[in-house]
Formats: sequence, C-alpha cells, structure tokens
Amino acid sequence: MIQKLIAPRETFDVPCTIEIENTFESLHAHVELAGGLAMEAGDEVLVHGDPVRVPYGQKVTLHRLATVSRANWIDRLLTRVLARLELTELYEVSFSSGSKL
Repeated sequence: MIQKLIAPRETFDVPCTIEIENTFESLHAHVELAGGLAMEAGDEVLVHGDPVRVPYGQKVTLHRLATVSRANWIDRLLTRVLARLELTELYEVSFSSGSKL
C-alpha cells in the first residue's frame, strides 16, 4: 500500500500479436507488443481475451489487447535483488554420485 503511494506504477494498453505453436518441432507461445515496446525488470504484461487451445500439429497467430504495467524504481530494485538471490540457489546443486570418497 505504501509502495503505491511512494512510487505508483504506470499502466497502459497496447495491441499485441500472439504466436502459439504446438507441433513436433516446437511448443511455444510468444507475445510481441506493438511498436517494439521493450520490457524491463519488474514490468508486467496481461494479455486480454479468452484462453486459447491449439490442437497438436497446428500454429495460431492472434491479435489481442494487452495491459502493460511498468515497474517503478522500487519494484525494479526488488526484482534485481531477488533474481540474484534465486540464482545463488543453483550453487547448492551437486553433480557428484553421492558416494563417499
């Protein structure tokens, strides 16, 4: 609550193109915002519309409206710090066989 008063987020709507593919070669969903809008740490995108189901072997391209919520400076800083902390969790992974030497 206090964060919203100190540094509110900028929110706006923008058209987007969604490409969904469900084939043997690829299973992916990509969203491209109109105007080549670049996303930064902490930004959020909400694509509006009904859920999409793509049957196996098909590829679909849709045009929808998306709401972009730009992160404020507090959200950007918090996102970067948390990303660093989560990355260090990978350091605890062991690739040994588990047998004692």
